[in-house]
Amino acid sequence: MNILQVIPNLETGGAERTTIEIAQALVAAGHTAVVASEGGRMEAELAAAGGELVRMPLASKSPLRMWKNTDALTALIRSRGIDLVHARSRAPAWSALRAARRAGVPFVTTYHGTYNARSPLKRWYNSVMARGDRVIANSQFIHDHIVLEHDIAFERIVIIPRGVDIARFEPDAETRVRGKALRQSWGVGETEFLFLLPARLTRWKGQTLAIQALGILKARGEIVPHLVLAGSDQGRSDFRAELETQARDLGVAPSVIFAGQCDDMPAAFAACDVALNPSIEPEAFGRTAAEASAAGKPVIVSDHGGAREVVIARKTGWRVKPGDAEALADALYDAVQTSASERARLGAAGQAHVKTHYTTASLQSATLQVYRELLE
Repeated sequence: MNILQVIPNLETGGAERTTIEIAQALVAAGHTAVVASEGGRMEAELAAAGGELVRMPLASKSPLRMWKNTDALTALIRSRGIDLVHARSRAPAWSALRAARRAGVPFVTTYHGTYNARSPLKRWYNSVMARGDRVIANSQFIHDHIVLEHDIAFERIVIIPRGVDIARFEPDAETRVRGKALRQSWGVGETEFLFLLPARLTRWKGQTLAIQALGILKARGEIVPHLVLAGSDQGRSDFRAELETQARDLGVAPSVIFAGQCDDMPAAFAACDVALNPSIEPEAFGRTAAEASAAGKPVIVSDHGGAREVVIARKTGWRVKPGDAEALADALYDAVQTSASERARLGAAGQAHVKTHYTTASLQSATLQVYRELLE
C-alpha cells in the first residue's frame, strides 16, 4: 500500500502523534507512508519511523490556498501512485477530498475532535470529516457525536480508539531516576504531593479550574499541594499571565509551577503522584489520561467526553463534574488523603485497563485493516 496522510503541521498533539504511529506501522509492514504537511517539531520522529514528509501550506483556511492545495495534492497522488488518502483535519481535508475524488482513490478521515458548530455554515465546514469512505471515530463518544451531527450511514463509521505506547510509558528504574530529577528541577521535595496537568496552556484544558480548586483548598485551611502545568503556551502569553495573576490572587502561586513544554512525559508521570485532566469541554479521547494510566498513575478527569471511557471511577481514578471547581477541589483532597498503597492499586488497575483497550499496536492494526478493506 502507498498511503498519503494529510495534516496541517507536525508540531504537537494527538492527531500528529497518531499520524507518525500509522506511518511507522505502514513502513514496518512493507508499505509506503507519505505525509503532506507544513512540518514542525515532530518531523524527526516521522523520519525515524520511515515516513516521508512532503511540505505543503496545509494549515491555511484561505479558500484560494485550499484550491491550490487541491491541485498540489492531486499532482502528488498521481505522480507518486498513492493508493489511499487519509485526512486528519478540516481545512486540508477539503483539499484532500477533492484531490482524492479527482484521482479516483479512496478517502478516509479520522474525526479527531468535536468540531463545535455554532452555525449552519460551520456545521457544513465540519462535515468534511464525515465524508470519508470510512470515518474513523477515536472513541465511542466521538462516534455518537458524528451520528448526531451528520447524516452518515453507520457502516461508514469505524471506532478505533487512540493508542498508547505502553512500553514508552511503563515506568522502569531509569524513568524513575529521570522523574526524580524533574521533581528537583521543579523545586518539589521528595515527600511533597504533586499533581501534574499535562496539556498546552489553553482555556478549555482546565488550568484555570485547577488553580481555582487549589484556592478552595487554601480557603478551607488545607495544605495546598503542588500543581505542575506541563505544556507550552504556544504563543498564548496573555493566558499564561492570566493564570499567574489568578494564582497570586488566590494565594497559591508558590504551589503552581509552569513547566513549559515537556519532551519527557514518561519521566513527568513518574515524578507526579496523581495526574489531572480537568477539561472544560469534552475531550475526543483523553490521551493524557490514558498515558498517565499507562505510567501507573491514578487520574482525575472531567466526567465527560472520551476521558470518561478511559478512567473508571474509583477503580483507576476519579471523575468529577465538568467545570465544577468545588468538585475538583474535593477530588484533589481525596487524592491527597488516599494512601500511597491505595494510589498504587488505582494506578495498576488503570495500567491494566489501558493495556486491554488502548494500545498503539491495536490502533495501528485496526487502521491498516481499514485501508486494506477499502483497497480490496
